[in-house]
Amino acid sequence: MSDESQELGITESKSHKPGEWYAEVVQKAGLADYAPMGGFIVTKPRGYALWERIQDALDGWFKQTGVDNVYFPMFIPESFLEREKDIVEGFDPEVAWVTHGGHNELDERLAVRPTSESIIAPFMADWTRSHRDLPLRINQWCSVVRWEATETKPFFRTKEFMWQEGHTAHATDGEAWEEVWTRLDQYARVYEEVLAIPVLRGKKPEHDKFPGADTTTTVEALMPDGKSVQGGTSHHLGQSFAEAFDITFADEDEEEQTAYTTSWGLSWRALGALIMTHSDDQGLVLPPTIAPTQIAIVPIWQEDTMDAVLEYSEAIADDLEAAGFRVELDDRDERNPGFKFNEHELNGVPLRLEIGPNEVDDGEVTLVHRPDNEQSVADRDEIVDAVDEHLETVFTKLYDTAAENLEENVRTADTPEEIMGTIGKHGGYVKVPWCGDSTEEDDIKEKVSAEIVMQPVVDKGGRSAGEPERPPEGTECVFCGEPADQYAYFAKSY
Repeated sequence: MSDESQELGITESKSHKPGEWYAEVVQKAGLADYAPMGGFIVTKPRGYALWERIQDALDGWFKQTGVDNVYFPMFIPESFLEREKDIVEGFDPEVAWVTHGGHNELDERLAVRPTSESIIAPFMADWTRSHRDLPLRINQWCSVVRWEATETKPFFRTKEFMWQEGHTAHATDGEAWEEVWTRLDQYARVYEEVLAIPVLRGKKPEHDKFPGADTTTTVEALMPDGKSVQGGTSHHLGQSFAEAFDITFADEDEEEQTAYTTSWGLSWRALGALIMTHSDDQGLVLPPTIAPTQIAIVPIWQEDTMDAVLEYSEAIADDLEAAGFRVELDDRDERNPGFKFNEHELNGVPLRLEIGPNEVDDGEVTLVHRPDNEQSVADRDEIVDAVDEHLETVFTKLYDTAAENLEENVRTADTPEEIMGTIGKHGGYVKVPWCGDSTEEDDIKEKVSAEIVMQPVVDKGGRSAGEPERPPEGTECVFCGEPADQYAYFAKSY
């Protein structure tokens, strides 16, 4: 490997120093830089392009299911925030406050939104008068600020982060529950169909739900280092916010009723999960569904074959672009092929086409998969179909590897000590029968930094009301020996 190729390399190991490795991949693959203020990042074009692809997918699905986009101010008057006491108590330690405008002290402090229920709900109340106004479904794409005292981890943990937050109002509890699961299923779909990451669906335990919510549902993704990522949450808010902000409507009999509301959000933490799940010691690895560049074409020539190789490569690039693929023809003369190979590997391009004089003479193309460097040869005349097939294969490879990691890392335990030992040795999820006493996880949280990240729920029917999956009758809680009426998944988490 040449010196210029070595400068592109990742120096840390994913298996030995995953934190340092992750930060190096983010920076060397050109996704983000650290901002001068601690806790913030600068998202670079390639990183933002990944976020845009998630946006495109979700935004389309939202609109297909009756959601309209809006935008609300980033500042929330303190009096608005205080109208829902659980919001105040839940977010107060992380709220950033604006106290001055220019040189003048404000009459009322303004919170930089940690979430927007408190500014959106009053307007939902104004916009909801009759049952004919329901359901009301709105969503905004924005950033929020939560002043966490944690180490900056780009996309996983930053004081400001990008996300979408949806807010809805419904006439009945059942309609609100249907909304909750519709959005959670869309989040699962983003992970599984766009990011090639399988997820578990369930709900958060009572003590870890969104402030003010009746129920918080979640999708959880397991990372290769054994930690869980909360991939997206969808909250059934019941009537607490509607009562606090007077979201009422006249029903068909002209009787005043209180609405049921939901909120749901997915942040760019999904990008952290994407990077952590698929990437390797050579750099970023991206599924073709989200990669800004799906195919890199690298012509390889000597002086006497340059014109023929470039003409052949350009024609292939034109055919692939016309077929809708995202293609980069890397015809830089100042860089050698080895450097180009390493650079495209570092940047996560899923498929590389290598074209030299032999390929030109034989009417062929050499295809190389990013995840494992598997090579094959395709006929020039069939290149569009071949590329389509190989990109599907790359996606399947990535998904199957992640699915295998998940399947192999859901374990059970019979005692608290076994929970701690299993997580300490293997990471992953430990599924145990539980009585629901939130104090019982404290010892595990203290000793191995693991907690209940999810509770499975039964499928359609019971799931519509967030009904937990029940252990067989007579099953005892793994902590206290009392009857267990639910399951809990323990894990370390990001």
